[in-house]
Amino acid sequence: MPAAPKDGNDPVERSAILLLALGQDEAAEILKNLGPKEVQKLGHAMAALKQVPRERIEQVLDEFQGEAAKGAPVQVDEETIKAMLTKALGDDRAANLIGRILQGGDTAGIEGLKWMDAATVADMIRNEHPQIIATILVHLDFDHSGEILKHFTERLRNDVLLRIATLDGVQPIAIRELNEAMTRVLAGASANVKKAAMGGVRHAAEILNFVGQAAETGIMDNVREYDPELAQKILDEMFVFENLLDVDDRGIQTMLREVQSDSLIIALKGSSAEMREKVFKNMSQRAAEMMREDLESKGPVKLSEVEREQKEILKIARRLAEEGQINLGGGGDGDAYV
Repeated sequence: MPAAPKDGNDPVERSAILLLALGQDEAAEILKNLGPKEVQKLGHAMAALKQVPRERIEQVLDEFQGEAAKGAPVQVDEETIKAMLTKALGDDRAANLIGRILQGGDTAGIEGLKWMDAATVADMIRNEHPQIIATILVHLDFDHSGEILKHFTERLRNDVLLRIATLDGVQPIAIRELNEAMTRVLAGASANVKKAAMGGVRHAAEILNFVGQAAETGIMDNVREYDPELAQKILDEMFVFENLLDVDDRGIQTMLREVQSDSLIIALKGSSAEMREKVFKNMSQRAAEMMREDLESKGPVKLSEVEREQKEILKIARRLAEEGQINLGGGGDGDAYV
């Protein structure tokens, strides 16, 4: 994992400083309420802090106190939670998460798997039925599931991804079978539990975004052979050029260093104005002006050319993400505390 940026206003670094200032006992109580990814980020940030000046600690504490003072009691209900998550994540992702939060979709067993590294989870479940493995993976984060898939044989990987893509929710009976197979990895399933909105084309596409180029090619070839229409639906839902809007400025700058100007001009011809501005603001003023002029003077370009160049740039972005140089999920430029 790349080190947190040291710009003095990084929210993870500030949170790490706050936890260190609070002391072991208080910090431990806070960490108990965070998920594995948050704890990992904070752990890396704390390890990277060799010595923090007293002035910096006082500054962080003052900022935190100021933020806390702004808070006011709020009325919490399901509709408020649904509206907030939908606004933040979009309809599809929010629906998934809302179901898991409000219907108790996650269990203690699955939460335990989320704290394990991909290789350990893969060893635990590789001998289970592929349908059971698929059901487990749709309960995990997309990047975690993608890493786990990398540890399977090509045949198993292909089979599991197909089952995820064609999974139409998780039935209670599947939960019960999973419970038996994993010796209480999932618990408390009931015949009256509503079907959870998990699996499907979008879920398969999100996982494929994290398996790596080589594995992705093999999996998609297998899906295409099984059902060409399904393969196209998955490809349509995968990481697309406009998703680069979610990459932070530092990541865009890193990516642009490896993209040829001619390729970028063609790719931007078919992009939104927002995407173009995202690129321009991460260039030098002179380079941005030249790029604008080149775009304006560029004649009509075939859609197939635009798509080809956009895919090439996406390959670069995903390679950089695999190498840990950029984060495709955004950089968290806000200044909220975790």
